[in-house]
Order: sequence, then C-alpha cells, then structure tokens
Amino acid sequence: MVEQFVGTWKLTSSENFDEYMKAIGVGFATRQMGNVVKPNIVLSVSDGVINMKAQSTFKTTEISFKLNEEFDETTADDRKTKTTFTFDNGKLIQKQTWDGKTTVLEREIQDGKLVAKCTMDDIVAVRTYEKEA
Repeated sequence: MVEQFVGTWKLTSSENFDEYMKAIGVGFATRQMGNVVKPNIVLSVSDGVINMKAQSTFKTTEISFKLNEEFDETTADDRKTKTTFTFDNGKLIQKQTWDGKTTVLEREIQDGKLVAKCTMDDIVAVRTYEKEA
C-alpha cells in the first residue's frame, strides 16, 4: 500500500505552483518563498500511522494521520484545514477543506519518482520529487 511512498524525497521540478498557491489564497510574500524553496518530503509508516514531514530552509511542517480519518491540519501557509487522506488505485490522496473551499493533492509513484498533483478548481500544479539514496 503506502509503503512505496516511504523514504526521503527531494523536490526536483515544479510546474504551475505559483498559480496553485494564488488559487488557494497564499499571499505574495509567502508565494515568493514557496517558489524558491525546494523541500524534502520525509514519509514513514508505523503501526498504521503515516508521518509526513516537509523540510525546507524556510519552514518545516509535520503531520501524522491514519487513512480515511479526518484531522485538523495547519498547513505550511497557515491555513486551518479539515484534512483526510485516502489510498486509491496506487495514489495517496489528500483532501483539504477550509472556508468553503476544497483542494486535492494526489501523490503517486511514476518511474521511481514521487509525483504530486495539486488541484484547486481548474488550476493544477505538478511537483516531482526524486528519492534520496
């Protein structure tokens, strides 16, 4: 299941992320940082609990969750969301809702890389990570 996602992943490419950040309501200064930093994603699983840490020189965030269980998340851009992760068809799907809005982040392994597709309304960003040895 989610074991294929376990490891440390380094951001190697990012497409349309500024537009995505605008769509979810991220302010100008935070978007500038978000466009520059290249975070590592560290994912681990223990006793059915998934831990996901995003580490960068700008900010480090960490969440722990179980699949199909809603939890309160404070995002890197300080949104307070109700978040649920599901695993469907090889994809780790994160759904965040706040202030009547919803965004979906789909993560999957393609050709040994972690590909994250971030969708808000009709805006889609794609961020690609390579696994560190």
